[in-house]
Amino acid sequence: MVYDMTKGNPLKLILSFSVPMLIGNVFQQIYNFVDAAVVGRFVGSQALAAVGSTGTIIAVMICLMMGLTSGAGIIISQCFGKRDFDEMRKTVTGLIYTVIILSVVTSAAGIIFSKKILLLLNTPNNVIDDAVKYVNIIFAFTIGTAVYNGASAVLRSLGDSRTPLYALILASLLNAGLDLVFVVIFKMGVAGAAQATVIAQVVSGIYCIVHIIRYREQLNLSGISFKTTPLAIKRIFRTGVPSALESCLISLGTMSVQRLVNSFGSITLAGYTAAIKIDSIAIAPICSIGSALSVFAGQNMGAGNISRIKKGMYQTLASLIGICIVLAVLIVLFRRQMLGIFLDSDNASLAIDIGSKYLTIVCVAYIVAAVMRTYLNVLRGAGDVNTSAIAGILELTGRIIFAYILVKPFGSTGIWIATPLAWTMGASVPVIRYYSGKWKTKKLV
Repeated sequence: MVYDMTKGNPLKLILSFSVPMLIGNVFQQIYNFVDAAVVGRFVGSQALAAVGSTGTIIAVMICLMMGLTSGAGIIISQCFGKRDFDEMRKTVTGLIYTVIILSVVTSAAGIIFSKKILLLLNTPNNVIDDAVKYVNIIFAFTIGTAVYNGASAVLRSLGDSRTPLYALILASLLNAGLDLVFVVIFKMGVAGAAQATVIAQVVSGIYCIVHIIRYREQLNLSGISFKTTPLAIKRIFRTGVPSALESCLISLGTMSVQRLVNSFGSITLAGYTAAIKIDSIAIAPICSIGSALSVFAGQNMGAGNISRIKKGMYQTLASLIGICIVLAVLIVLFRRQMLGIFLDSDNASLAIDIGSKYLTIVCVAYIVAAVMRTYLNVLRGAGDVNTSAIAGILELTGRIIFAYILVKPFGSTGIWIATPLAWTMGASVPVIRYYSGKWKTKKLV
């Protein structure tokens, strides 16, 4: 199904388009959520710490994939808005080549440098072996993540947010089932959890590819060839690299924070690991609605309708602020019960205390994250992608500086406080850029 966002009520279109993306984001988080829950419950808190210590490394890989593929998605959405289907098909072909090359390079680099990076991050000695084992299996099958992100970027930019959702539901259920089989029945430990994840990721990618081939005529992709153009490849990298850089810089900032967290030992690491699983699901509405707004802005930029983009942005921001208030209240009230999904309250009470403090501090700043994502996604959809990289650099700088300054007087709590402060710094860039009006001239096609 192709979803034309150049007509109709902006907020209704954005929210309805974002619902499958929201559910999809939640199911995407369930990958690691299930891994963490099964490993933490059936193997132990030390194994959970091992899985958690790999989170930032894997996040960098995923951010790289999502950044480059979303760059292609911006071009595709603008081509669709302009009804330039020939250029759209060339961009899809260019994306295919980009995904293949990127997955090979990322797999090799990840396996070669994973242990060195984990050591650099002060990963505790009692979890390092399991952490290396887990992350190397994930990197060996990067192709699954790459194919899914590439195919879903194409589908979403054309207005199909349901097919990526169905793929994620299928993969999440498969991952949960295989986790239980590999970890609980076959006693394969963290390696079993990793194998369950990569199998599910490959399945989700195949599902999306089969759908694109089957419905290529409705998607205006019929007749696509294996030939692309230097211009199409250049556009993909010109739009994708800043987005990837922004995401990777944020992940690198998290990696620097991870080094500090690791220095406090496996108990703090276990509490932090459980808390960020909950945080990643709670923040999913901000991410999914923001992504829908990016598609909306891209299609309307291609159609030349600036006033419609502005209207959609303000309506979206108002909705997100209300959602963030509700999320913060729910997390403050039920944070310990949520953490109990991952950690036994009798044997890991200290870790639960640490995770509770993290969630309390971070959830009150969700509104700041919503402001940052709203303005950034409008600019990204319009083609003003370099702002993303600048915002990422500023957020990275703030995250590192605040964490290392505040950790001395406040301990691990200082690390948690650094996150909302970094979001505030990052939010300033897209807000200033939007009101400068310069983004209106950044149309890509």
